[in-house]
Amino acid sequence: CDLVLFVIFQINTGNSMEYVQKKKLLRLPEVISRTGYKRSNIYQLMNLGDFPKSVQLGPRAVAWLSSEIDQWIDDRVKERDQKLSIESSIGQ
Repeated sequence: CDLVLFVIFQINTGNSMEYVQKKKLLRLPEVISRTGYKRSNIYQLMNLGDFPKSVQLGPRAVAWLSSEIDQWIDDRVKERDQKLSIESSIGQ
């Protein structure tokens, strides 16, 4: 189950309306589901600095910011696309 602190609201900033998004926290099962990695690999990558750090919720509870996990996934896709682009330009 996700720990949700997710709310979108409007702030009037002079002439424009600005949308502000609150943060959403993901517990480990959701991070595993989104990334395809197992618990041990997630913690190993965290220790290497190659994965977003968890947020301590309590003595025995952690979560990850949804935005950071989404960004990490987007970065993996960008890396893949850059490699494919380089490989296709070399093959021409």
